[in-house]
Amino acid sequence: MKIICIGRNYAEHAKEMNSAVPTEPVFFMKPDTALLKEGDFYIPEFTKDLHHEIELVLKICKVGKHIEEQFAHKYYDEIGLGIDFTARDIQAKCKEKGLPWEKAKAFDNSAPLGKMVKKEELGDLNSINFELKINGESRQIGNSKDLIFSFDKVVSYVSQFVTLKQGDLIYTGTPEGVGPVKIGDKMEGFINGVSFLTLNVK
Repeated sequence: MKIICIGRNYAEHAKEMNSAVPTEPVFFMKPDTALLKEGDFYIPEFTKDLHHEIELVLKICKVGKHIEEQFAHKYYDEIGLGIDFTARDIQAKCKEKGLPWEKAKAFDNSAPLGKMVKKEELGDLNSINFELKINGESRQIGNSKDLIFSFDKVVSYVSQFVTLKQGDLIYTGTPEGVGPVKIGDKMEGFINGVSFLTLNVK
């Protein structure tokens, strides 16, 4: 199982990060050790500026390579909600030096994942509302209609470079509103108003 993350897939998030809006999907990967089920998340000691990024997550259901976009919908059957935790201070230092920044993104437990449901349960996949609340306060609100690159486009694109296998996860990008988390925060993620993910920051 591998975790594939799509970067800058919402225009407003790209702007808030002072990054150019991409003309093709940008992706990076996290190891399976990044996956964390619901419960407690411990802030790693190496960062002083850990940011949340709430994302819709696709679960790949069969092996695929060089998938045509028109057939991509057949390769994922479940959708859920996850968080791409980012050590923003580490990332900034790596970017300044022109170095890869996996250690800011791919560290242990950096990819919490809530429940997954059959995609048919979510209705129109081009209009999925999702939200992150911290301590009951709304921090990020997104809708899949605002994706720069659709689910099918992302699956097709990634498969041109990396063979997708059953059980792989694709984190599809985060909307605007990313920001820091701190010890004691209670995080809760929602899809279409239903709670999908809860996390206690320690």
